[in-house]
Amino acid sequence: MKIHEYQAKDLLRAAGVPVLAGHVARTPEEASQAFSGLGTPVCAVKAQIHAGGRGKGQVKGSQQRGVELAKSPEDAARIASGLLNQTLVTIQTGPEGQVVRQVFVESGCNIERELYCAILVDRAAGSPVLIASTAGGMDIEEVAAKTPELILTEPFDADRGLGAYQTRLLSSKLGLPTSSWRAAEHFFRALTKAFVALDASLLEINPLVLTKDGTLVALDAKMTFDDNALFRHKDVVALRDESEEEPAEIRAAAAGLSYVKLDGSIGCLVNGAGLAMSTMDLVKLHGGEPANFLDVGGGADVNQVTEAFRIILSDSNVKAILVNIFGGIMRCTTIATALVEASKTVGFTVPLVVRLEGTEVEEGKKILAESGTSIITADGLTDAAQKVVAAAASQA
Repeated sequence: MKIHEYQAKDLLRAAGVPVLAGHVARTPEEASQAFSGLGTPVCAVKAQIHAGGRGKGQVKGSQQRGVELAKSPEDAARIASGLLNQTLVTIQTGPEGQVVRQVFVESGCNIERELYCAILVDRAAGSPVLIASTAGGMDIEEVAAKTPELILTEPFDADRGLGAYQTRLLSSKLGLPTSSWRAAEHFFRALTKAFVALDASLLEINPLVLTKDGTLVALDAKMTFDDNALFRHKDVVALRDESEEEPAEIRAAAAGLSYVKLDGSIGCLVNGAGLAMSTMDLVKLHGGEPANFLDVGGGADVNQVTEAFRIILSDSNVKAILVNIFGGIMRCTTIATALVEASKTVGFTVPLVVRLEGTEVEEGKKILAESGTSIITADGLTDAAQKVVAAAASQA
């Protein structure tokens, strides 16, 4: 689950992480009032969408950027007017962009240097890791690819937190003046505590700024949370903005399905995340493009399978569907029966390729063969991938 910048900063402020004062605005008038209320000569007016790259992003049909500086209440209202209810396109939204429904008006500060900081879970290290870099305000992926030596990492124990010696080491490597090391220790330790306490999966500060008076401030904040831990954080769940999420993904979650929409033309329905990833790889290997990741899990029933097909078919880009089931916990006869019932209920308008393997596979194939439905059966993963790619091509 993702949240907006202003929401992330509220959480960080409560955790003792230094952030600037700001107000969210949903009309130009509110943006003007927010500027006046902050009482600073300069404010930043920032589009609030669940995507990065807003500063370099651009509103469709205009020269308006996703983040601009305002020097008066009228200026703030003008910038907000150019953003609100407009489509902002950034490197992370793709060409379709995202609609801006609110802006964050934040007070300015005297910036001495821009740095980068993030925390995520490193599965190889088996712990969270703090990442920092002197290349703040830049695309960190580009920095990592071209100048990896600028990326600093400090793994830390989730229970003990970041050690004071680690903050001093980071401060030294980042080239911070020694007079700012105590501020850096407070910032980094508060940030890592917030990450663990909130069960976050990503916490990114870009840029992290060193001000002219030697303090560290989170000038931006991006937070993503572990969905499996949200039951412990009702206050975080309340921050969810479904207007920023893919409707099909919300619908899938309600049905107990794991679904992620992609840009291809071949719908995939698979049981098991690993098998789903392998299926998508095979589709691409044979010249196709997956339209989604969809894991029905090991205990899906007829209703869930039917809903899964409805969700896949709601994507107008889908030209064919591949069902790849390994019957371990789930019997092939169960999924075959569900497929037949779903095909009668939903009514397929695109070719359907089915590959079954595992418990009661022969019985499952017999159910499909005798169903009277126009299901294309496949033997093996390669055969299934080749057939679905060919079927999708025939629909183009």
